[in-house]
Amino acid sequence: MSGVFLEDFNISPFANGSVIQIADKVDRKKNMMNNHGKKVDNFMHGIREHVKIGPKISETVKGKLTLGARILQLGGVKRVFKKIFSVIKGEKLLNASQSYLSTTAGPIAGLLFISTQRVAFCSDRSIKFSPSNADLVGVHYKVSIPLRKIRRVEQSENMKNPSQKYMEIVTVDNFEFWFMGFLNYQKAFNCLQQALFLS
Repeated sequence: MSGVFLEDFNISPFANGSVIQIADKVDRKKNMMNNHGKKVDNFMHGIREHVKIGPKISETVKGKLTLGARILQLGGVKRVFKKIFSVIKGEKLLNASQSYLSTTAGPIAGLLFISTQRVAFCSDRSIKFSPSNADLVGVHYKVSIPLRKIRRVEQSENMKNPSQKYMEIVTVDNFEFWFMGFLNYQKAFNCLQQALFLS
């Protein structure tokens, strides 16, 4: 019994490039799925790193739930930014990232805002302190650095664990601010670089 060949029907396997087009589509879909997989892996790694930096996982989760509720109550991160910091006319929020600010008392979880005018940070939860001869008072830890006052921004990483990235902001008067534990470090760093370039 003889076999049937495409040549017997006068059809080329590459007629109109259909086989090639199908193979290209399959390759594109595979690449797209791989890219999405990498993005999910990077995001999950960011969450793990973010949660590990906090003193206790339960406190970190509680802080994130409180922050999420506050963001929902106020109607989104843009409104949170406007409520916490006095916004200058024409100032636009470019990015908001969950991160930690390094302090002498340890890392403080919060939101890092990058706008067209400044870099600002506000802690997730209020910090308790006692003014002289008074009861404990809770206030949010806030930092606001005008872009024009930033001398440089440096990237660094943990020598033992290069996936732990840090962002150092040095002001013109030599104050240093260290941010870490980003859910998406590269996105925040690129946004800050762009804001500094445009300012």
